[in-house]
Amino acid sequence: MSSPNPPAQAADNLPADLAAAHALILALQGELARARQQAGERAIEIERLRLALAKARRELYGQSSERGRLLVEQLELQLEELEETSAENEVAGELSTPAPALAVTPRKPARRPLPEALPRERIVHPGPCVCDRCGGDTLRKIGEDVLESLECEPRRWKVVQHVREKFACRSCEAVSQAPAPSHPIRRGRAGPDLLAMVLAGKYAQHLPLHRQSAAYAREGIDLDVSTLADWVGAAAATLAPLVAAIRSHVLAADRFHGDDTPVQVLAKSLPRTRSGGKAATGRLWVYVRDDRPFGGSDPPAALYHYARTRAGEHPQRHLAGWAGIFQADAYSGYAGLYDPARKPGPLLEAGCWSHVRRRFFDLAKDGKSPLAAEAVKRIDALFAIERSINGRAIAERAETRQEKSRPLIDDLEQWLRHACARLSPKSDPAKAMDYALKRWGAMTRFLEDGRICLSNNAAERALRGIAVGRRNWTFCGSDAGGDRAAAIYTLIETAKLNDVDPQAWLADTLARIHDHPAKAITDLLPWNWKAKP
Repeated sequence: MSSPNPPAQAADNLPADLAAAHALILALQGELARARQQAGERAIEIERLRLALAKARRELYGQSSERGRLLVEQLELQLEELEETSAENEVAGELSTPAPALAVTPRKPARRPLPEALPRERIVHPGPCVCDRCGGDTLRKIGEDVLESLECEPRRWKVVQHVREKFACRSCEAVSQAPAPSHPIRRGRAGPDLLAMVLAGKYAQHLPLHRQSAAYAREGIDLDVSTLADWVGAAAATLAPLVAAIRSHVLAADRFHGDDTPVQVLAKSLPRTRSGGKAATGRLWVYVRDDRPFGGSDPPAALYHYARTRAGEHPQRHLAGWAGIFQADAYSGYAGLYDPARKPGPLLEAGCWSHVRRRFFDLAKDGKSPLAAEAVKRIDALFAIERSINGRAIAERAETRQEKSRPLIDDLEQWLRHACARLSPKSDPAKAMDYALKRWGAMTRFLEDGRICLSNNAAERALRGIAVGRRNWTFCGSDAGGDRAAAIYTLIETAKLNDVDPQAWLADTLARIHDHPAKAITDLLPWNWKAKP
């Protein structure tokens, strides 16, 4: 975009005769009308993109395809470009228009106000000492205009010195001294805030330790990767009692969600790959307790486990001794959990309609399968009912489902069986239909129990950060690293589920945990935590 002419230069270019002035006015009016039209169209397009982006974000983690991620990234880029262009044009217009001599009525703010909780720094620009009009010096203050701008100070490093004064007794020469303060990690020189920043950086913001080390070096702080790794390991050991407490809380539920995701693992004990490296695909499993959809008062929590493989023995070990409703996908490794001979009893399987919908959606998105499109439409009607009862009591949810969802389910089953019978078993629509019909008991269990959700999205959302982080840190360095990642993800995701800032909670908890009674460790869990004043 060309730079606008300064006002003085623009004045020199004004036409000298009336006819030319009229022509210029008409031309400028036309340009103004076109600019207004373009601005309006751009505003409409920005709003459309915002709505599309919000919808895509909602659906992204209910689908496994790369298409969803690419769509979100594309929409974000388009929206960013439009908003930047809009802001650039607005500022350019302001710069090219001379400021009016008289004050005008300020326009209503288009943006949200800055957070009230942030501290305010006042920079007062002194007013004139004499009147601008008559030169008089008897001025009185009648008010002030305040313009707020958001600012961020660079990170400030400091060394905290804990000084323990020594006193000698004049009578017996005995030396007295205050006890040494507890430290988050033994033999470590990192304070709790720094430790929390490193943990949150790696596991919440997905920054590998080598990137953090490089960032600190640019600020003049030399912390090599091995030092940061030692701190992470020591902090994980310090926080282990909280992980155990969260595990007990999750396994005390009558129902929760489960899912898993792959992670690359490097370790000496692993076989070499074709490229010569030693790597394998491990798994991170998650079990999410979230009673909020049916108005439950118990706090939500997420429990992660690492395993070298995806074998069914791992979820069986994770859930040994637990019985209840298990909502998950149709992974065959879960079959042992539903075995009638299992002790203390078989888990009650609840299916995920998002997985069913995804299979039909992938077929319908190109418009090549009217049957798949019809299936998506019918399933969406079920989700619309679920949105209307989200957060309601168990009995109310069950009653609404019997009244509104059951007729739709009955019609859907009849339609699926009729359509599937007319298709080749090898066709993709028939396979999608068969996927649902083979699991019809698990898929319709939500009709009888208001605690069961329609989808397993709670578990899929809990794996979102791992999917993002995997692009940055690529792999876990060892099985121990996988276990450590599972522990820290348990803490961070549980804090997020309870609307607690993970870094602030970790910092305060690391500062307090060694002095806190072990029998009262649950006081430090995110839903019970209160920052010290």
